[in-house]
Amino acid sequence: MIPMVDLKTQYLELKEEIDRGIIDTLDKCQFILGPNVTAFEREAAAYLGAGHAIAVASGTDALHLALLAAGVGEGDEVITTPFTFIATAEAIRYVGATPVFVDIDPATFNIDPARIEEAITPATRAVIPVHLFGQPAEMEEIGEICRRHKLLNIEDCAQSFGGSAGGRLTGTIGDLGCFSFFPSKNLGCYGDGGMVTTESPELAERVRLLRNHGSRVRYHHDLIGYNSRLDEIQAVILRAKLKHIEKYNMGRRRVAALYGKFLAGTVEVEVPFEDGRGVHVYHQYTLLTDFRDRISESLADAEISSAIYYPIPLHRQKVFHEDCVNLSLPVSESVAGRCLSLPIFPEMTHSQVEEVTAVISALFR
Repeated sequence: MIPMVDLKTQYLELKEEIDRGIIDTLDKCQFILGPNVTAFEREAAAYLGAGHAIAVASGTDALHLALLAAGVGEGDEVITTPFTFIATAEAIRYVGATPVFVDIDPATFNIDPARIEEAITPATRAVIPVHLFGQPAEMEEIGEICRRHKLLNIEDCAQSFGGSAGGRLTGTIGDLGCFSFFPSKNLGCYGDGGMVTTESPELAERVRLLRNHGSRVRYHHDLIGYNSRLDEIQAVILRAKLKHIEKYNMGRRRVAALYGKFLAGTVEVEVPFEDGRGVHVYHQYTLLTDFRDRISESLADAEISSAIYYPIPLHRQKVFHEDCVNLSLPVSESVAGRCLSLPIFPEMTHSQVEEVTAVISALFR
């Protein structure tokens, strides 16, 4: 069996350090906003080159609290991509704003900057580019549009920890960066976790207040906040893994290069495009093919996992139907109907990649 991701192998490599840190936390009985959370925030900010990093309970909360901290709310519009996990748009709805979906670039699967400007209205307050599958969005163009129209630029970095664009790591390019530490992510914990990054001391302080019931001092509440705090045990795990994130991302890039090499002659599939202006960290390795069902069924017969991220773009989801009933986004719809993600994880072996690609290539001989 070849899984989509192998969390067990990574844990076994770090087992001694992780177990020791968890036992130490249990001995000290300090579980909420303790020393490991503080240390992880400092270490993550240093790695990313961010002025501030605030750990929260999930990637969805990171987006929600970032929007709240930036003052986005009722009557506002936020431009984003329909080809992403629903959390991106959910967070916009949480604050009372309206997600405005624009089409994607067929090469990168990311929001198409050329489509953003035509969607701007007097109600537009922000753009949320998603660095999908670990491929950084076109941040130079998006940043210029945001500056010209005085819009917030809030990066969804849920799948791109360690990726870069224009020499800067994702999460440090826009006004705010929002990360997920879901277990399967490039940097993942063993539960839910997230983080917000920013250069603004004011935005950072507001996120800190929002994550902890609006409180700086215990039982003193400056605003209505939320319970969105990364716990100490998850911080222990993230601190251990953060030391190896470069190795993990290089491992993913190694696997992606092997896939590209072995699938180069299979014209029935389109392998991922890598923008030379940035560093793709391959949270997913996603093909485009007109033979998706045939490939996935053959892989399953060979006990090889595959997945579809994402089969229904957000503007076609029932929850957004009322706002998007007449909206046609042909690139997103085409990609959603043709995409297929193959197994990828840092520890994946050369022979495992050969096994996956042999099954695919054999279908078209």
